[in-house]
Amino acid sequence: MPEWLRWPVLRQLTGSDPLGRGAAARSASTDAWRARTEQADEVVGSICPFCAVGCGQRVYVRDGAVTQIEGDPDSPISRGRLCPKGSASRELVTSPTRESRVRYRPPHATEWQDLDLDTALDMIADRVLATRDETWQDTDEQGRPLRRTAGIASLGGATLDNEENYLMKKLYTALGAVQVENQARI
Repeated sequence: MPEWLRWPVLRQLTGSDPLGRGAAARSASTDAWRARTEQADEVVGSICPFCAVGCGQRVYVRDGAVTQIEGDPDSPISRGRLCPKGSASRELVTSPTRESRVRYRPPHATEWQDLDLDTALDMIADRVLATRDETWQDTDEQGRPLRRTAGIASLGGATLDNEENYLMKKLYTALGAVQVENQARI
């Protein structure tokens, strides 16, 4: 059959699909397409990380790699629907531009350095403790106990769940910080 006889417009005008929404619009390449979910080794239930709503997700995995993330129709919260950010959450783990190492740029430097995780955590802990020591308020002007620091504050994001927010509040309270807030409450 000549190539021009396979044109979709010709099939639409001469066939049983005058609106071009069915067989007339199909091509060999369209028929060869397969959903990324068909070839998954396993499907893992998850929760969208973007906000505090907690929409259910189905994560499709093949050979240990995430191939697709879709809404979970069994979720009583989202009933299989995801917002645009939730629909794009696969990019969080599969994007080639995702940083997977600790990067540090010293003061006044123009280049980034790679650090190992233990070194980075030690640097963070040293700076938190130094800030706490420098800004510690043990008592006020009248001698009343304060036992707090105004040099450390926390503004949490809505991507944290209740348990993470609870732990963050406990951590900052133990450090003596009094400015602990969350985006979900603002």
